[in-house]
Amino acid sequence: MNTVILLIGGNIGDRPKYLQQAVTLIAARTGRVTRESALYETAPWGEVQQPDYLNQALILETEMDAPALLEELLLIERTIGRIRRRKWDSRVIDIDIIFFNQEVITLPQLKVPHPRMQLRRFVLAPLQEIIPDWAHPILQLTVNQLLEACPDPLPVHKFVAAAH
Repeated sequence: MNTVILLIGGNIGDRPKYLQQAVTLIAARTGRVTRESALYETAPWGEVQQPDYLNQALILETEMDAPALLEELLLIERTIGRIRRRKWDSRVIDIDIIFFNQEVITLPQLKVPHPRMQLRRFVLAPLQEIIPDWAHPILQLTVNQLLEACPDPLPVHKFVAAAH
């Protein structure tokens, strides 16, 4: 059994609904989601003229290997309505593999651990909630230590849905 840390996020449409749909589909098609962080809201990274993002970290237990999992996650993104136009474009859903066990994977289509995770507060904040002591297999620092050293100035806040 493989332990995988995923980060899901999106900034178009009913963001909480799309994240919940992603969790449901991930659980139905890839394995068992054993832990979910709260939802976190942050300003966009990279292309800044777009709506704020919601992000959530997940722990997934799966029998799939990393390439097969990536293929299925991309299919789930398309099922929810993701259309890839250009880097850092707005999206209904994005599903990233952050860690796959303690493996270091370098394939043309997949790099694990996620190569820029340590530079992005919106990745580290939800991870800290569910895996604060997980050690990065290359940097040999825990998620807590990575967040403490993170140079990203963008604030990340727990998301509180507006009452209807």
